[in-house]
Amino acid sequence: MVDTNLTKQPKDHKEPAPKPAETTTPEKSASESELALMDLEDQTRNALREVYDPELGLNVVELGLVRKLDWSPGKVEITMILTTPFCPYGPALIDQVREKVQEVTSRTAQVSMGLEMWDPSMMEDQAAANWGLYY
Repeated sequence: MVDTNLTKQPKDHKEPAPKPAETTTPEKSASESELALMDLEDQTRNALREVYDPELGLNVVELGLVRKLDWSPGKVEITMILTTPFCPYGPALIDQVREKVQEVTSRTAQVSMGLEMWDPSMMEDQAAANWGLYY
């Protein structure tokens, strides 16, 4: 009989045990992705502080115009409102918000208008205090 085994191993040779596959528990990966998403949301909101309402001289975050950010893979949906329903700068603000979010997140951004009416109580506390409003 012919031995077809081309590599002879000594009889006492043992193959190394295979390394266990690296596994990540769903809890760990979920919490890591949640932290990354929270960090991205903070970066996004900070970047939106560069988008100003030209009539009021305050940014859209201080004014409370950005109501919600919804995240999905490759996309961000922003819900925002305007200070008045027929704000003459509305289209420009919406466009600036969309562009800024795309720039920061490298994701497609879509802005939709919320249905709630803006009122000064939606402003950040310090911005409202600077206007002389106290709630």
